[in-house]
Amino acid sequence: MRAAYAGYRRSRGKMLRLRWLSVSWFVLCLGMAAPRTDGPDFRVENRNLSRPMRIVVYGDMRFTDAAETQATHPKARRALVNRIAEEKPDAILLSGDIPWHGGEANDYAVYRSETKIWRAAGLRIYPALGNHEFSKGSEEACLANWWNAFPQLRGLRYYSVRLGDSVYVLNLDSNSALTAGSEQIVWLGKQLANLPAAVRFVLLNLHHPPVVDFQKGGDDSHNGRPNEAALAGFLAASPLRSRVRFVVAAGHIHNYERFYQDGIVYLVSGGGGATPRPVVRESKDLYQDKGFPNYHYVTLAVDGARLHGTMTRLADPDDAAPRWEEKDHFEVYAPDAGGQ
Repeated sequence: MRAAYAGYRRSRGKMLRLRWLSVSWFVLCLGMAAPRTDGPDFRVENRNLSRPMRIVVYGDMRFTDAAETQATHPKARRALVNRIAEEKPDAILLSGDIPWHGGEANDYAVYRSETKIWRAAGLRIYPALGNHEFSKGSEEACLANWWNAFPQLRGLRYYSVRLGDSVYVLNLDSNSALTAGSEQIVWLGKQLANLPAAVRFVLLNLHHPPVVDFQKGGDDSHNGRPNEAALAGFLAASPLRSRVRFVVAAGHIHNYERFYQDGIVYLVSGGGGATPRPVVRESKDLYQDKGFPNYHYVTLAVDGARLHGTMTRLADPDDAAPRWEEKDHFEVYAPDAGGQ
């Protein structure tokens, strides 16, 4: 049995009521575990959520010693953490590269220290694995550090969360295969096949983005990989597109990009503190602002059949006091409500 959040969690056909622990994560298992295929791994009931429900998505913080200022911007990183705490979102989806080096236990100690304001407020945190989670260590050692930082996920590399009745979150591991026939894509297919009828928005959170601004002369890792392109093809072919709205959030590129492809919203939100990465924006990118760097986070507000997104940007990371700008807004609706 694995950890659960406030509300109910199904186990062997029974519903177990578990109290939310605001200061520390509660873990119910040791060792490996398999993600569920017939329903969510974690559940939060409507009564424990705001209206509209507010979900923050962002990634690429690279928590590490504050003396490291080349790989990450400690001041911007901390400013974003504090600003998100002020928003009091119902959930925070982290799209990976949380530590600078996942093999360094101290990087996770810095994460815990700098984000203690989140745990003190009882915020729900749902992370995805990035490539830096596997930096400077064996896979076994890196996963041990990951699960020590997030013990409610022990044994899991990907998992699902149901937020209220209408939102279903699928946190994926883009370090593992997402191609046809892979274990993870088979699991994803079963999750979607068992999707409750009341769900209107399916949020997929992963590290490597399926849709990007292609950069001439850019490296393969940041120009869109076949692994995530396969995921985009899988979603485009899903018959569920007529019933739910898919929103895909990723990081890896240390900037902000937004696309609408095949009726699906694709976000790149990699502005959590890591070294900024300039991009030349293609016409398909719905965000064309030339401001740089883009340290930022995205808030998704879900109210019935409507989802409103806001990108909040740190105006100047070197200012004495942080100034914030709402630089992008977008809106999509569940298919049964009509509109985009």
